[in-house]
Amino acid sequence: MEYPMDYYALQQCPPGTMPYIIRPGDTFFSLARRFNTTVAAIISANPGVDPNRLQIGQRICIPMQPQFPPCPEGNFYTIRPGDTLFAIARRFNVSVDDLIEANPGIDPQNLRVGQVICIPLAVPQPVCPPGTFVYTVRAGDTFFSLARRFNTTVEALMAANPGVDPQGLLIGQRICIPTAVSPVCPAGTTPYIIRAGDAFFNLARRFNTTVEAIMAANPGVDPNRLQIGQRICIPIDAPSGCPAGTMPYIIRAGDTFFNLARRFNTTVEAIMAANPGVNPNRLQIGQRICIPV
Repeated sequence: MEYPMDYYALQQCPPGTMPYIIRPGDTFFSLARRFNTTVAAIISANPGVDPNRLQIGQRICIPMQPQFPPCPEGNFYTIRPGDTLFAIARRFNVSVDDLIEANPGIDPQNLRVGQVICIPLAVPQPVCPPGTFVYTVRAGDTFFSLARRFNTTVEALMAANPGVDPQGLLIGQRICIPTAVSPVCPAGTTPYIIRAGDAFFNLARRFNTTVEAIMAANPGVDPNRLQIGQRICIPIDAPSGCPAGTMPYIIRAGDTFFNLARRFNTTVEAIMAANPGVNPNRLQIGQRICIPV
């Protein structure tokens, strides 16, 4: 999508941020890692921008902070619109004086969206329930990205971490991740995790099947109320030109064999073996490959 120059002229980035033009494959998660910031900071600096509908050529604002403040416990927090030290202190059950002491040089009257501060809070090691494991939050982590990475759901993460604010994750904070449990899908189907923008219609086109076949494989699932992170079953027995034990997949912007292997719980080597002659470094949007299941 091309944006006219007068569109760009209207995009003013707030202090402490810099403009950036979206390129193929960009996501808020990958940008947060590239620019040493957080997904929450990028979202805060770009109100009204839908992270799931980024357009190539779109201009956004990237928070820039050369150095994080010293923080013995490693509990960093990214300032969001409307934040005050008083509100932050109440959220994390600390005093305003403690916040000021932990962040020397901070101006309480001039907090910047995207600014990273230290929360003087010792977060204890959680006692994770059976079926979960301990995970340490890193820059850019959100419950949504963790749910996708560990093949679970946002709802399961929230249930495993009562009292944890998904909007206030701290770098270095320890949380509990549910162990992935594969759904029981009938023969001739494969499990799939719903992502933003998915509908039975576009899934049917992507996996070379029909809406009717997907509905038949998922009794009780309402096609009009799909939830991000929800598990469904995709029929794979339609003729596809793929060998037995694999399913067809259409390459989209940002796809690599590495992230496809993680998404479909397989390996790069298995995908390469199922696609002889396909160069992993020259994938084309719209190209059809075979994914081991």
